[in-house]
Amino acid sequence: MTSIIASNVTVDFPIYGATHRSLRQTLFARTGGLIRHEGAGRQQRVVVRALDNVSFTLRNGDRLGLIGHNGAGKSTLLKVLAGVYTPDSGSLSIDGRVSPLFNSAPGLDPDDNGYENIKTCGMFLGMSSEEIDRKLPDIVDFCELGEYLDLPVRTYSTGMVARLGFAIATAIEPDILLLDEGLGSGDARFAVRAEARMQTLIQRTRILVLASHSDALIKSMCNRAILLEKGRLIEIGPIDEVIRRYHERPAEAYVA
Repeated sequence: MTSIIASNVTVDFPIYGATHRSLRQTLFARTGGLIRHEGAGRQQRVVVRALDNVSFTLRNGDRLGLIGHNGAGKSTLLKVLAGVYTPDSGSLSIDGRVSPLFNSAPGLDPDDNGYENIKTCGMFLGMSSEEIDRKLPDIVDFCELGEYLDLPVRTYSTGMVARLGFAIATAIEPDILLLDEGLGSGDARFAVRAEARMQTLIQRTRILVLASHSDALIKSMCNRAILLEKGRLIEIGPIDEVIRRYHERPAEAYVA
């Protein structure tokens, strides 16, 4: 059975040799979380605790929304689930194929043509060569790029690149789908078809984890939610209750 079991997951980002000014720039660029100082004198280092003893369990059918201000730990948690970061302490057990869609076209090479990029991006998303070949007609039909697929991607408009990436990304068959704010899909006309395709992808996904600042998006896609604050799990439960708790939190709670 597909599942995610996180037990006291903690992630620290140590920052060495930072002056006050460069430290501030680094923290804003990297993550939020609690800032701690370890050691003394020249041996002192700054550690940002991006996730602090986070625990939860997800099973088949769970659609989990991650809620919180910038720097609360949402993206860090997604990257831990994707295997990008390894917890410094605690444990994480995942049963099922994980497909992270943080970038709609991972591995895209502007000098390769559309067909070549379908294969490359498909492999980055975890598809086998056989699976890519099987899904190729659907990807070609959905992106509506026609003869442009024979040309280098650097000749495409921004919207065309988005359509190609979206068509590839949503062709996967994940057990566990990780989404960060959704995917770009190109022009307004294409967006109508893209929304329906995304809903179909979510329906065939056994577990969804979505990080978003949009209450409406969380409510439309999820059945449970987690509120993160400075890397800590404040609440997990029904969406309306967690969203209400988020908006009721005092502003000073978000200041590290």
